[in-house]
Amino acid sequence: MNSQSYYADLGDVRLHYVEAGEGPLVVLLHGFPQTHHMWRFQIPALVEAGFRVVAPDMRGYNLSDKPDGVEKYRVHKLARDVEHLILHLGEEKAAVVGHDWGAIVAWFVAMQYPERVEKLGILNVPHPARFFFDGFTMPKQLLKSSYMFFFQLPRLPEKAVSANDFAALRAGFRTNTVRPEAISEEDAEHYVEAISRPGALTATINYYRALFRYPFDMQALLKKIETPTLVIWGEQDVFLSSELAEPRPLWVPKLRVERLPDASHFVAEDRPDRVNALLLELLREP
Repeated sequence: MNSQSYYADLGDVRLHYVEAGEGPLVVLLHGFPQTHHMWRFQIPALVEAGFRVVAPDMRGYNLSDKPDGVEKYRVHKLARDVEHLILHLGEEKAAVVGHDWGAIVAWFVAMQYPERVEKLGILNVPHPARFFFDGFTMPKQLLKSSYMFFFQLPRLPEKAVSANDFAALRAGFRTNTVRPEAISEEDAEHYVEAISRPGALTATINYYRALFRYPFDMQALLKKIETPTLVIWGEQDVFLSSELAEPRPLWVPKLRVERLPDASHFVAEDRPDRVNALLLELLREP
């Protein structure tokens, strides 16, 4: 199913997004190092089910603006982009679904702007408080997160990621998925082309730099999420430990967790049919 490409001027940033379908709004947020293209299996299924689907390139990515400076990628700014996008689209609220960095942002949208979030879908990212309170006390998770510490260095991460025409990035898509065809060479080429745009690589790494450089407001981090929430977790995730999948019930009382043992971190691409079915169950719940 064909989607249309648009731009949204949100004040301090202009975001590119694709849109398809009519009905209740669903916003899909991608992760690092991808783009809106990662939702290619979900968009047709959700549109066919009667939803209006919008998948932006988040700030710094692909065709969206790439503001200079680490501070421009603080998570509260990323969450505000989503809130502004929902209003730009003429809606008061939407279902928000995110993967990887898009899921981190989705958690914060639900905490900062609960009035904008009808349903919350999270793919392979822990609740931020669970990650910081528990993840950083787990030696296994610290090892899995070592790349985040490397990304704090100036310039060297950009050189390493882009070396040999982004060879490490291309190899990661092949080796970190369960299905060899989940992310094809053509898909990988799209992601490499997007992150090769001027300013994009530094912008995307600045998400990680901002995460460490600017401490969270603990009160905001622990704000209860009353929104019905679905966590989908591919258990063959090489970046995040499965022990972190469940938030504490006090934080997210209306929670359902679905673990997929035959899926990787890139769960939406490894098991698209199952992910689509689970998302539709969430979206159709009264």
